Amino acid sequence: MHMDKQQEYVLRAIEERDIRFIRLWFTDVSGRLKSVAIAPAEVEGAFEENIGFDGSAIEGLTRVFESDMLLAPDPSTFQMLPWRDGAGGVARMFCDVLTPDGEPARTDPRSVLERQLARVAEAGFTCYIHPEIEFYLVNRDAEGRITPTDHAGYFDHVPGGTAHEFRRRAILMLEQMGISVEFSHHEGGPGQNEIDLRFADALSMADNIMTFRAVVEEVALQEGSLATFMPKPFVGHPGSGMHTHFSLFEGDRNAFYDPSGEYQLSTTGRSFIAGLLHHASEICAVTNQHVNSYKRMWGGDEAPSYVCWGHNNRSALVRVPMHKPGKGQSVRVEYRGIDSSANPYLAYAAILAAGLKGIEEGYELPTETEDDVWALTGGERQAMGIAALPTSLKRAVGAMSGSDLVADTLGEDAFEYFMRNKRREYQAYDAQVTAFELSQFFPRA
Repeated sequence: MHMDKQQEYVLRAIEERDIRFIRLWFTDVSGRLKSVAIAPAEVEGAFEENIGFDGSAIEGLTRVFESDMLLAPDPSTFQMLPWRDGAGGVARMFCDVLTPDGEPARTDPRSVLERQLARVAEAGFTCYIHPEIEFYLVNRDAEGRITPTDHAGYFDHVPGGTAHEFRRRAILMLEQMGISVEFSHHEGGPGQNEIDLRFADALSMADNIMTFRAVVEEVALQEGSLATFMPKPFVGHPGSGMHTHFSLFEGDRNAFYDPSGEYQLSTTGRSFIAGLLHHASEICAVTNQHVNSYKRMWGGDEAPSYVCWGHNNRSALVRVPMHKPGKGQSVRVEYRGIDSSANPYLAYAAILAAGLKGIEEGYELPTETEDDVWALTGGERQAMGIAALPTSLKRAVGAMSGSDLVADTLGEDAFEYFMRNKRREYQAYDAQVTAFELSQFFPRA
């Protein structure tokens, strides 16, 4: 096999920078990062013949009888791990998971997104993504109780605050890894932070989000705290979402931009939003995949609970943000439903599939919602045709189970596994007897 330039670069870099370990990263169906380390001498072979591993040990990757899988490293994702600085450095590459005969594994989340992006490209588009990722910094005491690291509020400047120092270190580390950060601030909840990543193409962004989580968790540990991407860790405080801005480009032209359209939104952009709204309930189990996700969505605090769109309306599920005059390239659509614990490969694949379906079928966009949707009564919402998103994981899995769109996007094997996995989660949750129930029957004297 002929080595390409990218592969040659990796081999050279390993030698020049004295890298001793190369971690091969991939993701399981639930969106957890997995890693296998190889020695420098193995890298060339990994490019030529891939690296074999036992896939049956990974959630949802294979059935036991087909346990042998291959990891094919993507040389364009080669980066040093800055928290392993110094002599004997460590680098990483993301991998595609393949079957022994070199076909993409049907349950590899990265290849699910690659398949969807191939469809987007067939339709003539490139997709760019910009996520706003919220998370909490918390402390855990000896009894295992979780408390926020500070009591600051939205955009607060915390003097001598742990959060400043934390964000500074995390951002420097992300920049070292080639991930550009656009914006960071303290969020509404105590110990809550938000870091926004600069626009990138959809696959790079999903990889970046996985890297981002690993970096944030590492830096938090170094600071003596824990970072959590749990959707709703504290009652009475906002949940952590991952609002994501999408734009489709045809070559250099923003396909969502039309100077004569309402909000300068093109017909393509309108149909894309219509697709998101039409399929929102079906994809909900993918964008909000935990029992806990529904406590964010239905716990008040600005998380979207209803299927509607608006311009600058922060209660809407889909928002068309303001853009500066003359900046037609920046017209975009913001999907506010995703939470920070989603598997970015599967969530972005499902959202793009819904939007693309809207474009291909020419879905009509319903009227926008200018009101605060939470303030409307049930009857008013009904009259306006605003449906509610699923109120629990159980309902979301029910909506997904009948969805051809999601089954087609994830592929049969990943779809089946995902459903099984999620059913297990809500059944285990439903079977619990909670402190809330006990206190109803045994009030404290």
